[in-house]
Amino acid sequence: MHRPGTVATAALTVCGAGGLYLGLVTGALPVDLGVGRRSRPLGPLSIQIAAPRETVFDVIAAPYGIRAPRAMQAKVTVLERGSDMVLAAHYTSIRRGLRATTVETVRFHRPERVDFRLVRGPVPHVVETFCLREHGDATLLTYDGELGTDLWRLGKSWGDVVATRWQAAVEESFAAVKAESERHMTRHRQEPAHVR
Repeated sequence: MHRPGTVATAALTVCGAGGLYLGLVTGALPVDLGVGRRSRPLGPLSIQIAAPRETVFDVIAAPYGIRAPRAMQAKVTVLERGSDMVLAAHYTSIRRGLRATTVETVRFHRPERVDFRLVRGPVPHVVETFCLREHGDATLLTYDGELGTDLWRLGKSWGDVVATRWQAAVEESFAAVKAESERHMTRHRQEPAHVR
């Protein structure tokens, strides 16, 4: 027969572990110990977009503008704005009813690069870059970055889990940027000349 104290301790341990996991996954409990730091690459990823570099840059920057597209308002909130940089909260759906919140600085180098640096999230360190290169009449959009975790092997295992989801979110963003940039170009080509 189990003693009541043992069952209560086990229940608290399970609840605590579950709470810690949820806190880490959602970014509500950022952990930055600076002990046993390990880094791993993110990317590289690339996609060719049938639109000029300026158009693609504008699509990437739109969610951080003063008049963000309505569809993006549920995914990005600008917390602070500077001349070439914003501090923004990004929301990513993990499972039904559960979303992760990361806070990042986003620095704009028009028209060739956008840099991201994690301030708060599920891991202590992420830096990323979107590079835009002219490729004939198209734009080559590339991504690479670095993700860092603490606590040696334990942190590395957690970093592998986070990196998989993180890169999937970037791939989704790339697909959305491609679709919106190319839709913009199609609409632009269909406008009568006197409207331009």
